[in-house]
Amino acid sequence: MRATYTLHVAPYAAPGDPHALERADLVRDGFSWGAFLVPVLWFLRHRHWLLALGAVAVSIGLAVALRAAGAGSGTIVTAELLLHALLGLEGATLRRWAFARRGRPVVDVVYAANEAEAEAKSFGRWLSDRSPAEPARRFSAGGPSLPSYRQGPEPVIGLFPDLEGRR
Repeated sequence: MRATYTLHVAPYAAPGDPHALERADLVRDGFSWGAFLVPVLWFLRHRHWLLALGAVAVSIGLAVALRAAGAGSGTIVTAELLLHALLGLEGATLRRWAFARRGRPVVDVVYAANEAEAEAKSFGRWLSDRSPAEPARRFSAGGPSLPSYRQGPEPVIGLFPDLEGRR
């Protein structure tokens, strides 16, 4: 089964710089069982302290609010399970948000069967460009903006009439 991975490197790292890959992070998109089962430990394992603290605060706040509203134990357990399911579904998105907040936006997106293949593809693309490039851009309100270090046509997903030309 193939998945999408995003590459995050240090801010203002130049493409082709092998030292930037020493601290690079790959984030797999998709459901995370670790974030579903033990979200706080999963965030701590990935060194996202604020997300771990936020998960604890939301979990305790949800339980206290439901208890104050007079909800039973079954309702509280169901709400906590739904919260954990949400964290499992959005764990990777939260990690990408945390990286972007630290100045480490998405610089590459690869589609691979496993993490080793994704690492080989993304690191190969990063190292293939030896020319100086503009610094990595920050996330904008419209979504992530990738630096223009890649050459050649990019695959288009969806319907983009501007890319097809005028008819």
